[in-house]
Amino acid sequence: MRHTLPVGALAAAALLALSACASDTGSNPSGEASGGSEIALVKDGVLTVCSNPPFEPFEFEDASGEIVGLDIDLNREVAKDLGVDVQVVATPFDTIQSGAALNTGACDVVASGITITDDRKEKFDFSEPYFDADQGLLVPAGSDLRDVADLAGKKVAVQMATTGEKWAQENDLTTVQFEDLGLQIQALETGQVDAVVNDIAVLGAYTSEGYEVANTFPTGEQYGLGVKKGNTALLDAVNATLDRIHEDGTYDAIYTERVGTAPVSK
Repeated sequence: MRHTLPVGALAAAALLALSACASDTGSNPSGEASGGSEIALVKDGVLTVCSNPPFEPFEFEDASGEIVGLDIDLNREVAKDLGVDVQVVATPFDTIQSGAALNTGACDVVASGITITDDRKEKFDFSEPYFDADQGLLVPAGSDLRDVADLAGKKVAVQMATTGEKWAQENDLTTVQFEDLGLQIQALETGQVDAVVNDIAVLGAYTSEGYEVANTFPTGEQYGLGVKKGNTALLDAVNATLDRIHEDGTYDAIYTERVGTAPVSK
């Protein structure tokens, strides 16, 4: 996994202006910016984020039941720069990746390890990429399943509406669809499936539970945060924060805490 954020200079005055606009606007169920440059949030004083846990280390529930993770940390930084609070709403991934969560005003930002694709770009606007993510293969420890050829005739758990599902289908694998990663792991545990395919970054958390990551399949995928189509004021604020935390070392600290290793720059 490599750090992908471009180094950019952050204009402090511009960021302060964005923050002031966010504080001054009223709630707007559509999530659209009013007045061209103002940031309108779906709830006054709150950056509402739609996410789909469990997807550790990006979004998952801690011991207290709070949704935390790398994606949430990034949005807390955005909210801090805007001078508002954060509220995370657990949302089905299909509702996130289809743009429905944004279009119905359920949230201001979607953040759930969302791979940037041309199809999704038509549904909502992406931030700068903030994470590289290839596909990985999770199998029971000691399994002889290692590559695509080994998976012929086997049942492979995939998460619905994800690039992992698309990759498995393109490789003619027999797929069983699940709504989230947690259900994929349960299916592997009960023997309903023989293997799990999902983003490599989220599979390592299960290697201490009797499973192993058997292979990584490079795909060139990158994650981005999403905002409603045309909401350029909020998108600019998100990108300004991503630039700022890259520049001041905050991103590296978040990445290291959540992933367990420091990011490697390209």
